[in-house]
Parts: sequence; C-alpha cells; structure tokens
Amino acid sequence: MTAPKRKLVYSTDPEPADSAPAKQPALPANPAAPLPTLQHNKPVRVRLDRKGRGGKAVSVIEGVMSPPRGKQALLKLLKTKLGAGGTIKDDALEIQGDRRDDIVAILNQLGYQAKRAGG
Repeated sequence: MTAPKRKLVYSTDPEPADSAPAKQPALPANPAAPLPTLQHNKPVRVRLDRKGRGGKAVSVIEGVMSPPRGKQALLKLLKTKLGAGGTIKDDALEIQGDRRDDIVAILNQLGYQAKRAGG
C-alpha cells in the first residue's frame, strides 16, 4: 500500500495553535430558545396589527433579543406549530392571523417572558 499524500499547511496567524480561544456565550441546544445573556428580564411583546394589509390580521412578535439565526429558527418553529405563514420584517417576527394566545403559550414554554400587548 502507498502512504496517503499529505499537504503541508502554513499559517500566518500570530496566535499559537495551543492558545485557548476567547470564551463566547454558550449557545442553547435549541436555536429557537432564548439566550440568557441577551434576553435577561426583557419581555417579548405579541401584538395584533392590521394596518397596511388590506384588513388582514398579523400577529407581530417584538423584543426577541437573538442573533438572526436564532430568529429564523424561532420563526420556523412557530410557523410549523401554528400551521401559518410568517416572515421577519424590521427586526420583528410576523405570523399570519390572530394567533396571539397560541404564540404566547409557545414562547413561554421555550423560556421567553412573553406578554400579550394591545387590546
């Protein structure tokens, strides 16, 4: 048998390979779960909006302190559990229809401090 070919890897990194990387906050196993360092004691508001949509109702979720990847994961989870469409606009999550009570229940199960806002 012949020995496998190996490439020589050269790095211009001034840090030695043995040094420990900078500590970053631990990410939760579920990407949709809140990050404790970012979401600490900040409530998430769920409100109903009909303006500029031709009378159609949309549930708007505001105050989610999460990186874009976490917001995408949360939106996907909500869309699949509720069986509705949705999107992210202006740093807020939008779910089609008046599903505020269901959204608040799901967010509270995930660990967010969710409150229903508006009338």
